Amino acid sequence: MPWPIRRRIAAAAGKLVLPRLAPERRLRIARALVPLGPGRPATAGRVLRVRTPHGRLSARVVTAASPAGVRRANLERVTGALGLAGVDWFRVPSTRPTGTVVGVPESERDLVVRILAEIAGRDHGMLSPSGPQGRVLAACWPVTDPTGSLVLGKEHACEVEFWRPDGERASLVAPRPNPIADRIPAGEPVVLAPEPAFGAFCAPDDATTYRTRQSFTTVGPDRIDFPVDAVYTWVDGGDPAWRRRKARALAGNPWVGEANGEAANDSRYTSRDELRYSLRALHGFAPWVRHVYLVTDDQVPSWLDLDHPGLTLVGHREIFGDTGALPTFNSQAIESRLHRIPGLAEHFLYLNDDVILGRPVTPDLFFTAGGLTRFFPSPSLVDLAPRGPGDRPADSAAKNNRRLIRETFGRVPTRKMMHTPHACRRSVLAELEERFAEQVRSTAGHQFRHPDDVSMLSSLQQYYAYLTGRAVPGGIRHRYADLADPGTPLRLAGLLRSRNVDTFCLNDVDSPAAVLAEQAALLADFLPAYLPFPSPFELRHPRGATASPAALSRPPIGPRRPAGVAALPPVA
Repeated sequence: MPWPIRRRIAAAAGKLVLPRLAPERRLRIARALVPLGPGRPATAGRVLRVRTPHGRLSARVVTAASPAGVRRANLERVTGALGLAGVDWFRVPSTRPTGTVVGVPESERDLVVRILAEIAGRDHGMLSPSGPQGRVLAACWPVTDPTGSLVLGKEHACEVEFWRPDGERASLVAPRPNPIADRIPAGEPVVLAPEPAFGAFCAPDDATTYRTRQSFTTVGPDRIDFPVDAVYTWVDGGDPAWRRRKARALAGNPWVGEANGEAANDSRYTSRDELRYSLRALHGFAPWVRHVYLVTDDQVPSWLDLDHPGLTLVGHREIFGDTGALPTFNSQAIESRLHRIPGLAEHFLYLNDDVILGRPVTPDLFFTAGGLTRFFPSPSLVDLAPRGPGDRPADSAAKNNRRLIRETFGRVPTRKMMHTPHACRRSVLAELEERFAEQVRSTAGHQFRHPDDVSMLSSLQQYYAYLTGRAVPGGIRHRYADLADPGTPLRLAGLLRSRNVDTFCLNDVDSPAAVLAEQAALLADFLPAYLPFPSPFELRHPRGATASPAALSRPPIGPRRPAGVAALPPVA
């Protein structure tokens, strides 16, 4: 059924049916109204007719792919064919991070068109004109997963531009603008340049070289060339050993029973495999991330490949040292110590496992070329009333942050932050730990979320960096989904169809036990459909369950520093 009709029927049925049902039944009925599960899988190599936001097309079924990999495959098919035919091609920086561009002299247009038509005819490729007066041709070979849920197609095309000669100035003129030069000397020498010279959507250490002209090796002022890491925090609340540790800690913290129920509710610790899919998104949609650090309480996900060189497992003991109180079940305490990870880059993204990239992005979404971080204020406001016993832990922390900012700068933050990846600078966090030593030390010492806590990474550092000239507000297309909301299945169906957000968050604040199974089933339908291709961080054959490093016969977990990167000393 066409999406506009399906959406209207589901929305109307939801308004008529759901209010009449008991709350614990609403999510299950909503899931039945809007099924998200993928269709019957096809075998690899088969060609499927698939639906995309831009219409239907034919795509070859593959079992593993990424936007950067498909983009490269399209580029190399085109340049390989042009090279065999003796065409004098040169690569051009693209304004589209997920696509590639090569230039050729317009005098070779007929030959190039014939070559492209021939190679596009193989393996169900697509060739389409674009640009002014048809002086650009886009070639791609779409691929899809076995269920046809994710299609990597036209957005990853290799575009061939026909550059015309300007005899009077002995130059070649581009048919459209590019980031560096729309006119180059006709006799400019051909040089080789590595992949990062043509755009940010690639691994930072990608040494693959391509033919280009000298002009296009120019480094513009907007290029981000500093390393960016990613840090995740994760817990499996179903792990029996972890649950025993939590029970002992609760017995030693009787105040928790009198605090807001969200200080230690089970929803905060439930793992529904979101981390696996968030890492799939990070690998596919942000290949420019240098290294991933996963911070856990001696827990290893059953599917995680500990031997992958791009990932380091970090235990709480490694970052708390002799500070704070361990074991800890306080996310705000853990966040207050993340900048102590040895080897961590100055610039990094902090993600909870339920925060997921929604489409390919580039580092300038989160940082400026000068190294400033970008933050994303939410439309939601922080209650201006003084902190009270009825406040949720997140609201108590926001009010504590507000007090510190008001006392330090005379400004009153009123807006919360979106549930997006948080761009951070290690030096700013170390400065916060030193400047607000009492509050940060107190937060680190609370084993459960406490009314006196501050939230360093998700609010305090943004406003502090902004008011000290090290951060700027940014813009991001983000979607937040409450898993307990019966309207969420329809929203997720819309995400599957459009795939038009930079990030989304699948959050469960405090749900009754009766709906937890439905939430797990909802994610089990949605996440594999949205992110079907495994990441290199996953084992081919997962272990049976969450385990400790000791149970896996490994040395105690600790940071593994990427080659050539010096560790910053922890703050005393």
